[in-house]
Amino acid sequence: MVAFLRRINPAHDRPAIEPDAVLVARAQLDRESFAPLYGRYLEEIGRFCYVRLRDEEAARDATQQVFAQALAGLARYRESGQFRAWLYTIARHVLANHFRERRPTVALEVTGERVDPASSPEETATAALDRLALRSAVASLPDDQRMAIELRLAGLTGLEIAAAMGRSHAAARKLQLRALEKLRTDLTASVAAEESHRGT
Repeated sequence: MVAFLRRINPAHDRPAIEPDAVLVARAQLDRESFAPLYGRYLEEIGRFCYVRLRDEEAARDATQQVFAQALAGLARYRESGQFRAWLYTIARHVLANHFRERRPTVALEVTGERVDPASSPEETATAALDRLALRSAVASLPDDQRMAIELRLAGLTGLEIAAAMGRSHAAARKLQLRALEKLRTDLTASVAAEESHRGT
């Protein structure tokens, strides 16, 4: 996935650092000026889509849909310092539509994961199972809690998560706390069950 993102966003195409608000105002006057915003957020949104979809081609398509919708809706965007969160709101809707239209499939194999060369085969297998258990636990969260965790893992701040989810900051924070409590409970129960199974 990293190679795919590097291919579609080479380092020499990265824009100079200007505030989003300046780039948005420019792009609202001239659609071709959207390119720096696209370059700035392409890799980040692409990674977010890939984490949800686990498929390069689907992630590429979803990422392009996000930016096509952002460009189409840019005239209606009102500057509030939340352009990044606005993109994630669009990404949430694109992904929700994807899952409504297609039954999601989850690959059981853990591919593309980095393996510590010093790890024993047992340690590597255990780490893969731990990642699978975490993914499974996150996937089993209620939709709003799962989205709050995925947005946090994507690097959004509390305020950006709230904006992307259309909730107050306090409500978004409560969602994250409930999600973390459920993950802790589920993963603890999963570990206890595994240890009990090994003991028998």
